[in-house]
Amino acid sequence: MQDDYYHDLSYREGTAPVRTREGVELYCESTGEGIAITTLNNFFFTAPFWRDYTDELAKHYRVVSYDLCNHGHSTRLEQEPTWEEHAADLNALLDALEIDSTYLLASSASTQLARDVALAYPDRVRGLVLAGPVVGPQMRRHRMLQRAWLRTLNSHDIPVLFSHMYPEFVSTQMIEEYGTPGFLGLRESFLAMSTPEELNNGLTLAQKGDSSTDLLTRIQAPTLIALGDDDILLGPTAGHELAALFPNGRCAIMPKAGHVPFLDDPVGFQELVRKFIDEAEEHV
Repeated sequence: MQDDYYHDLSYREGTAPVRTREGVELYCESTGEGIAITTLNNFFFTAPFWRDYTDELAKHYRVVSYDLCNHGHSTRLEQEPTWEEHAADLNALLDALEIDSTYLLASSASTQLARDVALAYPDRVRGLVLAGPVVGPQMRRHRMLQRAWLRTLNSHDIPVLFSHMYPEFVSTQMIEEYGTPGFLGLRESFLAMSTPEELNNGLTLAQKGDSSTDLLTRIQAPTLIALGDDDILLGPTAGHELAALFPNGRCAIMPKAGHVPFLDDPVGFQELVRKFIDEAEEHV
């Protein structure tokens, strides 16, 4: 069972980095053709991690995955980028890839980046898929968890942090079905993707930014809230209330899934995204 949660996190050899601003180059993978879907990392993921959760989508769309500045194989700066700089990097990345507009696929903390990009560069965003979102009314609770994760990281190490986080972001069903082998397989992937410094910087940044719900009412792009009904941060009722804040929002509940719902059902999640995009494109 451990192999079920082992990810091929190797980087593609010969992949040229993409320059986005002075002194910054981003590692980027592009797979498939057609309408673009761009994945956004939540400081715990790297670009290769997305392959197992976008492989079906890549048969129908162009899937772009990249490492944020200061993470993975992208440029390291002394100063951790701001949310505004991360958004500007994505805008420049789309320019370099000659992508006029894209759907953004974000998870947990990166849903804040997706929101900010949609507000700063609305013409670049065809739609948003927010999986386990932490924008809107529930940001306070998420930031309390992040502060607890930071204390664990700084007092111990990444393996202890993973043990702390695991029952909070993984569904009850996954914990029961995969047991120790699943825990160890996912921990191996988790340890391979980040350094303590990266996690510290990412978790610190994730606690910053405007938490106003009014921002969501300004986003005109079609928005899908993809929510596991076992997400400890956001229940189904609150998920539908969150979706209602977006002018063109909807909420889809994934049964027995946790805070990162595509971990529980990669195929079902991708079918959900494909249906959302196909319906959104009908109204373009």
